[in-house]
Amino acid sequence: MKPELAHIKLLLLDVDGVLTDGGITYSDSGDQIKRFHSRDGFGLRLLMDSGIQVGIITGRKSKALEYRCENLGITLLFDGIKDKLSAFDTIISQTGIIPEQIAFAGDDLMDLPVMTRVGVSFCVSDACNEVKDHSDIITTRKAGHGAVREICEHILKANGLWDAIVNKYLS
Repeated sequence: MKPELAHIKLLLLDVDGVLTDGGITYSDSGDQIKRFHSRDGFGLRLLMDSGIQVGIITGRKSKALEYRCENLGITLLFDGIKDKLSAFDTIISQTGIIPEQIAFAGDDLMDLPVMTRVGVSFCVSDACNEVKDHSDIITTRKAGHGAVREICEHILKANGLWDAIVNKYLS
């Protein structure tokens, strides 16, 4: 059965292994360094500019993620979360969006509780097998290398918005 992407009003994302390639780099001073793909960020902006909300649920806290979310205008940020399902329930309460209108992208076992509750579950092509087994859509791109952009395009195309976005840049 094909997932219903045209009803999606909110895209939720894990970070490490979805928005990043999963690597964790520390500076000599102990600061965490993350690498984000610019096309993923642009895809998220296109989604938000089209009226589809974006949020983050991640187990790790980092200043780099806070800066990235601020840069992109993502205010629905739940970081340092050990119980992602509890954060998901909070998001439902805060936004009033029902689970069937939410998509979630994950890559590892701790993402499964949310993935099994949403309308559409995505995972990146290099996710663990158990997550792939429970995903409606598996990206062709790897984490941190345009997978989130691919997810954004799936949603925008299903909502009939992609051609107008492309045409805006052609005219």
